Formats: sequence, structure tokens, C-alpha cells
Amino acid sequence: MLDESLKKTLGGTTAKVLAEHLGLHTVGDLLHHYPRRYAERGELTRLADLPLDEHVTVVAQVSDARVLKFNNGRGQRLEVTLTDGSGRLQLVFFGRSVYHHQKELVPGRRGMFAGKTGTFRNIRQLSHPAYEMLAKDSGADAVEAWANQLIPLYPACSQMESWKVSNALDVVLASMEATGWESVVDPLPAALREGRGLLPLPEALRKVHRPRTKADIEDARDRLKWDEAFVLQVALARRRHADSQLPAVPRKPLADGLLDAFDAKLPFTLTEGQLKVSAEIFDDLATEHPMHRLLQGEVGSGKTMVALRAMLGVVDAGGQAAMLAPTEVLAQQHHRSITEMMGELAEGGMLGGAEQGTKVVLLTGSMGTAARRGALLDLVTGEAGIVVGTHALIEDKVQFHDLGLVVVDEQHRFGVEQRDALRSKGKQPPHLLVMTATPIPRTVAMTVFGDLETSVLDQLPAGRSPIATHVVPAKDKPHFLARTWERVREEIEGGHQAYVVCPRIGDEEDSTEAGKKSAEKTEAEGERRPPLAVLDLAAQLGAGPLAGLRVEVLHGRMQPDAKDDVMRRFAAGEVDVLVATTVIEVGVNVPNSTVMVIMDADRFGVSQLHQLRGRVGRGSAPGLCLLVTEAFEASPARARLDAVARTLDGFELSRIDLEQRREGDVLGQAQSGVRSSLRMLTVIDDEDVIAAAREEAAAIVAADPDLAGMPELRTALDALLDKEREEFLDKG
Repeated sequence: MLDESLKKTLGGTTAKVLAEHLGLHTVGDLLHHYPRRYAERGELTRLADLPLDEHVTVVAQVSDARVLKFNNGRGQRLEVTLTDGSGRLQLVFFGRSVYHHQKELVPGRRGMFAGKTGTFRNIRQLSHPAYEMLAKDSGADAVEAWANQLIPLYPACSQMESWKVSNALDVVLASMEATGWESVVDPLPAALREGRGLLPLPEALRKVHRPRTKADIEDARDRLKWDEAFVLQVALARRRHADSQLPAVPRKPLADGLLDAFDAKLPFTLTEGQLKVSAEIFDDLATEHPMHRLLQGEVGSGKTMVALRAMLGVVDAGGQAAMLAPTEVLAQQHHRSITEMMGELAEGGMLGGAEQGTKVVLLTGSMGTAARRGALLDLVTGEAGIVVGTHALIEDKVQFHDLGLVVVDEQHRFGVEQRDALRSKGKQPPHLLVMTATPIPRTVAMTVFGDLETSVLDQLPAGRSPIATHVVPAKDKPHFLARTWERVREEIEGGHQAYVVCPRIGDEEDSTEAGKKSAEKTEAEGERRPPLAVLDLAAQLGAGPLAGLRVEVLHGRMQPDAKDDVMRRFAAGEVDVLVATTVIEVGVNVPNSTVMVIMDADRFGVSQLHQLRGRVGRGSAPGLCLLVTEAFEASPARARLDAVARTLDGFELSRIDLEQRREGDVLGQAQSGVRSSLRMLTVIDDEDVIAAAREEAAAIVAADPDLAGMPELRTALDALLDKEREEFLDKG
């Protein structure tokens, strides 16, 4: 029954709109399209709080209605005023339908109204809204019946308003009552459901769509959240179980080998956190099953050092290690910093190289033919123990002598297929270490990276300076922006360097760049100018407030050797100000840069801003990050920027980021290409459910990995985790 097409139940027209605009194709899809909230008479209708320029649904009473003539009597419009005690809203209708609407919209009647809010002469209005009257203008009984009813409000669109979704559900629920509930497969084992006091699935679906009380809603939500958390955690537990059965070559570092030689020449002491995480990694590497570990740590917490020591340990044990970076700039940066840290140990087999040393090679798509051929040869012969590269490492012609460890930097930048392709290059599955500088709250780590063990580096190495962050409201206080450029000049006169970051490059191919780069959509705040561009701003600064300073640009569309040249000169102190896109977001390390100005900061995501500012204050001098914005003081965009300015705690910020993007799919919608599987569960608020579901799932899979004794759970797993998503988890 749940697989039945909506066309059969609802008819072709409604089914077509539901499919095209809301992605709902079957009875099951519609039953799992839950209300986003429920309206009560006094709760939904706060007209005073209506946001501008958004689709809204309100419940209100018609206060008055009048037809006005315009255009010398040839045109007419109906103006209707709604009220709910908190504020007023105007409806406006034009044309032939005016008198039809006037008959319906009688003062004193209540209705539900949906449309996009706008303003006309400073009066908030909905133009030609869709509406449905709720109760005839009769006595107190009708009003009372309406007042006590919980009205489900569904995720909707302009082609299919909330109450039309609700009407479609009435039809589906009626047909389920006739024959259908018996066919609904319950994924939760009976013992688990009873032990946790959860509703049977049919009852939960009835109550979520047609609750009589608020307690009904809570009970239904508790049950439906469990379904999502549990099925997902079972999929992840099965993945972990399958991984634990795979063979891998144990990699144990040699005594007095490459790793010991490297540690002996370190000019500083590793932090307690680095030592602890390294111990976890070396324990994993010593086992006969592939390591799957996520290493998360703040920008500058020393993740690269931990990863390098793991790679050296694997080389000691006779294997090779590959580090995959998302951009050429970052791959070159990693290669440069690894060879600098290793010194003569990175010159194995070369004149003057250390006896225990190995070769560290770089492999990127833009390398010349001769250099590329040399690197490929070093990999296939085993001469190179460590290779750093971009996705060029994944190409078919790249062969390894004995790949033992894959380190993936900034995991979220790679598609799962790319990681999978690199992992398949080992004779046996190589160990995998995934690094991210985006702090991930525990619940998300349990959900998104549920098949990886997690290590967290939360201390900064000694000598790192704090970063002060301030919001610069350029529109309200233009003199603050002038002061920003003075501060940049002061830092440079003090012998330091600066970054200026823009959302866009500024050439004609660039129209979509800002949209792609922005981690989240900023709010509509009236008409907005295009985002500032690197090429335009660099020219303005060079001719204006930063005249006389050495200003250079860096962006993703430059030739690789030009990018590398600019970065090298910036690192060498030959450039004062680098005007760049977010190409510098990850991994660029210039300790002498102390100030960063982020233009149009409201167009970046919270986590992205946190990543960017981690580029300054990397030396002994304190860092300064200035977030320049034209967003209004009371806007959500400003609230985001204030949060970034308020705290340096990346975990706190990633929590804020997630709360603001909660409609997204934590499973990586962009990577799996399918619609969100989490409709009820919110990873931030439902930590207890996720943790409990993980525990139950682990126990069930340990006892019965194939779920042979639980056909209902197996069916639900197939339904919720379709082939594409299963593969996504499989490769993750």
C-alpha cells in the first residue's frame, strides 16, 4: 500500500504537482511528509511577526473589505484588512475575480491565507493570496470548534499550499483506514518498541497528521524520530561491521626508523592532545583491519603534524602514504610544509639525504609531463614513501608499490567516489585517516561519520596567539570601514601582512561563483548589490586607501604556477596585502599575517568564516579579523556575524551553523544526490535519541549482521536507504 502511486489515490493533477514540486510520489512519501508545525487560534496568527519577502501561512479574521476604483474607473481592486489582535495585514486582489472574493471575505469570518509578504506604501500585504475560510460566520460553537483544533502546517510551495497538502492527506488517511494499515511494515523490533514505550507505526502516522492533543504530537514525534535514527544507525553499524571483517596489512613503526629520526629533530614538544591522538592512530594501524578514523581539530591545532607522523610510521613499516588535498594551492602548501618539517629525511635516495629518509613527491593535474612522469615512476617503484596530491592521484594511470595509508584533508570537499577510488589502489584496503578543521558536534559525528572512529584535537600548540574578531557595519557607519583600512596599514607598517577576502573573483565567467562559494543562503534583505569581487577591490584598494603597499590577488581561476608564485612571495614577505577568494580558506600558513578583512562577510557561512580567520594569528603576534557587512543590525545575517565575533569555539559555531541550516540533510545531500532522509530528526536537538539508537543498532548488528531474523527492519532499510544512499554510506 505504501508503494502505491499517489496518482491512483489522488488523481493525476494533484499527484503531478506533489511529485514535481515536493518530490512526493507514493502514499508512503506523503505519509512521511510531516507537518512542520501546528497552528492554534492564538499561536499561528502573529501578524506582527511576519517576515518580509517570504511565503507565509496565517490564520486571521477579516476586519474589513472594500472595492476601490482606479485608472478613471476602468480598473478595480479589492482591499481586505486582516487582524489577529497582534497586528494587521492587507490582502489585495485585482481584476474580474474581485466580486467573487468580496463575497467570500466577509468581515468577521476567519480563514487561512497563504502568499508571499510584500509592502506597499509601508503597509504589509499579500497580493492575490490563496485562502480557505475556516468556519462560517455563525455562532460561538463554530468558533469554539475551530479554536480547539490543531491545524497541521505542512512544508508547501506556491503551487501546493499547506491546506491542499492537508486535503490530500485526508484522502490518503481515509484509504489507509479502509484497508491499508495492515500492510505497513514496522522497522522497530517489537522488544525495542515496547521497552522504550514507543507507539506502533500506524498510530504514530495517524497522530502526527491528525492530532487531537499536543500529547499526541509529542508521542508521534518520539516514535518517528526513533525510526529515522535507528534505521540510519543500523546502516552505519552494518558498515562498521563489514569494515571490521576486511583484511589490512598491519603497519607498525620500526624502532630507530624514520619516525624516531623525525621526532628527534622536532624543535618543539608535541601537545598532550597530539600525543594522545597519535597513540590512537598507531593502535589502529597495528591491527589487521583497516583503520577508519576521523581526525577533527580546530584550525592550527596541529592535525598535519599528527597525520605526517602516521604517514612516517607507515613508511617505516614498508608501505606508502598518500595525502589527498582539495585544491592545488593546498596540495602545494602541504608538500612544502612536509618537506620543510622533514628536512633531509625527505630526500631519501638523494645526495645529502638522510639514510632513513624517503622521497616526498607532489602530484597535481597541472604538472609538466617530465615532472609528472618522474613522480609516477617514484610511486610505482616505491622510491617515494609519501605522495601529496589533488584528485590527480585518483587517475587510472597512478599506481602504487604498496599503498598503506590514505589521508584525506578537508573531507567535505571530496565526493565519496573520489575517496573510494583512491582507497581501491592498495593491494589490500589501505588504512584511512580523514581530517577536517570544521568542528563537528558529537551528534553529527555519530550520524554523518557513524562508521568512523573519531579523534578530536582541542588544544592549540604553545605560542599560538588569540584572534580578536569585530563586525564592521559598513552601511550604518562608513567611518568604521575607513578605520578598517587604517588598521591594515598599521599592521603592515608594524612589519606584518594582511588578507582581504571577497566572495567573488570579478571576471565575466564569475556570475555563479558567489552562489557556489557561499555555505548558506543569506536572507533576502531587499534589493542587494552583487557581492564584492577580488579584481575590482584590489584595484580600488591599490589606488585608494592602501596606495603604496604591495597588493596582489589570488583566486581559483589563475594558472597553477601563477597561484603558487603569489603564495610563495606572500609567504616570503614580498607581498603586503593578498586580496583573495576563499581559495585561502584551508591550509594556507603564513605566520606573519596578522589581519584579515572579510568583505560581504554575511554572504559566507558561519563555519567558513571561522575557517577563514584561522589563517591569521598563526605566529607570536595576535590576530585580528574584521567582518565587513552591509546587513541590517536586527537581521539574521548580523546575528550570525555577531556569533562569530563572540566566540573562538569552533564547536559552538558549528552548532549555530547547523541550527540555521537544519533543513539540509546531514547525510550530505550534495554528495549523495538524493532527497533528505531525515524529516523528523534534528541532529542538534536529538542527541539522546541518536546515542540510544546507535547503542541499540550496534547490539542488533553484532548479534545478527545480515538481519536475517528481522525481515521488517531489512525492508525498512531498503526503503529508507535506497541504493544510492546505501552506496554513499558504503563509500563514506
